[in-house]
Amino acid sequence: MLRVDIRSLDRGPVETAGVLPADDPALAGLELELDGPVTVSGKLSETGDNEYFWQGHIAGRVRSSCRRCLHDLVVPLDTDVEVLFSANPELEDDPSAYPLPALVTHVDLRPAVREELALAVTAYPLCREDCAGLCAGCGAELNAGPCHCGAPAEPD
Repeated sequence: MLRVDIRSLDRGPVETAGVLPADDPALAGLELELDGPVTVSGKLSETGDNEYFWQGHIAGRVRSSCRRCLHDLVVPLDTDVEVLFSANPELEDDPSAYPLPALVTHVDLRPAVREELALAVTAYPLCREDCAGLCAGCGAELNAGPCHCGAPAEPD
């Protein structure tokens, strides 16, 4: 349940859980190649008049390429998030709050999941910390050993 009826919060915080398939419309246009579904869990609480706080967890896997050697890899994603949803017009331009309509009836977590997922993915993944990358001269993979093209080594 990633869309919560605010009336259910009258009894206290609500547990949230859901699975978004990689092709879910909420994740469209992210320019991420997801390797399977994204699982979401957490707890939504009312914190004030038309303000709601979600403590959540997002997990999944993203396909990418090593920034040094260009090998394909799958990067696990496992992140905790804290998100404020608010109908307060003073917070409308605050990038740390997700805006809600003045007459809110539901809190949809999917826009926050989408953005937090994009923020959690590393832009420069490595296949391993000591990846030697490619030779600047001949393009040989230096993880397999030194090349013999005689190109000067890249400075650190």
